[in-house]
Amino acid sequence: MYRNLFKFCKHVHRTASYKTQVSQKVLNFPETKISQLPNGLRIATEDSGIPTCTVGLWIDAGSRYETESNNGVAHFLEHMAFKGTSNRSQTALELEVENMGAHLNACTSREQTIFQAKCLTKDVKRAIDILSDILQSSKYGESEIEIERGVILREMQEIEMNLQELVFDHLHAAAFQNTPLGRTILGPIENIKSISRKDLVEFKTNHYVASKMVLAGAGGVHHEELVKLAEEYFGSLKSHGVEGKNFLNTCNFTGCESRLCDESMPLVHAALAVEGCGWQNPESIPLLIANILIGNWDRSYGSGGNIYSKLAHKVGAKNLCHNFLSFNTCYKDTGLWGIYMVCDGKTFNDMLFTVQEEWHRLCTSVTEEEVTRAKNLLMTNTLLLLDGSTPIFEDIGRQMLNYNRRIPISEMEARIEMINADVIREVCTNYLKKKPVTIAAIGPIEKMMDYNTLVNGMQ
Repeated sequence: MYRNLFKFCKHVHRTASYKTQVSQKVLNFPETKISQLPNGLRIATEDSGIPTCTVGLWIDAGSRYETESNNGVAHFLEHMAFKGTSNRSQTALELEVENMGAHLNACTSREQTIFQAKCLTKDVKRAIDILSDILQSSKYGESEIEIERGVILREMQEIEMNLQELVFDHLHAAAFQNTPLGRTILGPIENIKSISRKDLVEFKTNHYVASKMVLAGAGGVHHEELVKLAEEYFGSLKSHGVEGKNFLNTCNFTGCESRLCDESMPLVHAALAVEGCGWQNPESIPLLIANILIGNWDRSYGSGGNIYSKLAHKVGAKNLCHNFLSFNTCYKDTGLWGIYMVCDGKTFNDMLFTVQEEWHRLCTSVTEEEVTRAKNLLMTNTLLLLDGSTPIFEDIGRQMLNYNRRIPISEMEARIEMINADVIREVCTNYLKKKPVTIAAIGPIEKMMDYNTLVNGMQ
């Protein structure tokens, strides 16, 4: 049954139940329209007719595309985009955005860089003009580069004070050792101090290319207008960087541990994970549902006896932790599936055992009632996350880069509906039973169980 189900996910046209659903035209409402320029730039929009919109570029250019020597350059390049261009000084750029009443923003992840503008519908052309200018004509002046070094170094200090961010960086380093996914997005201090203008230009030349970009728009944005603007402002972009070079390296998962013992800290902050799956893997849907079954909990919630998470019942009754949060992080070809927790040092080992017991229960005895409730919650969360032009813009860009299309809500609903308890048990068994596990822990962990004991708990 499980194999047949995922043949459905890969080849949906073969399944009779799916044919029934797509016999009616399956579309998002409003429809997501997609076009492509000759150079490979894709344009994807959803027009809801409101007077504001979010437009911007999603680029396949995160820290995963870096080397050990230039790790941090993608994030550094994103910072430099707002420091002045051949056509606008930094001051002129900031004044123009302010006078429009617009919001300009950018961010870098392990696999993508995003530049976006939120503005009035009547100002879409001006917003695209600004985005085009900062992407194609930034000067990367030496004095601005030196100033930005200090900004990024201060940002690194802030992240080191954010224990959750720090734990996840160490988790990636342990899980994907000696690979690009194991490195931080900001890069090491020595790289930040040595990255040069040449490094910035080289990375931009190789990765800020049309075939790796999606121009997305959501809200009050007309597709035909955005296509014309794309032709005008991005039609001359190169299609590829270095011809024939594949910058996306395989990142193998490694079962390992990362311990930072600090007995002066009041609480342990830790993340426990197994290897998850990539965006296009059909098992991503059952893993999302399993992620919801684990759930999240905080001691301050004051939750009643009907909370959906069985793990929350156990840890709350035994007072094992202050809070926990399940996570399912997907990349192109791999992922991390696990749980982040904050505990007292004395109860940390008991919390780890309890988590592993709950993982075992997902593999053996999860019920249809639980799965149905988790499916409903997943669908509700999916729809709630699409409230506003910016979340829709993000959804369009992310899906276009990962699937080269936007999955209609009705198709997602059909995929979720196909999952039952048998599928959850089998998928969880495949990902959890006798699989390598990675843990990153910071705090008073002197008495933390040894790694072999943790591995035996996966048996």
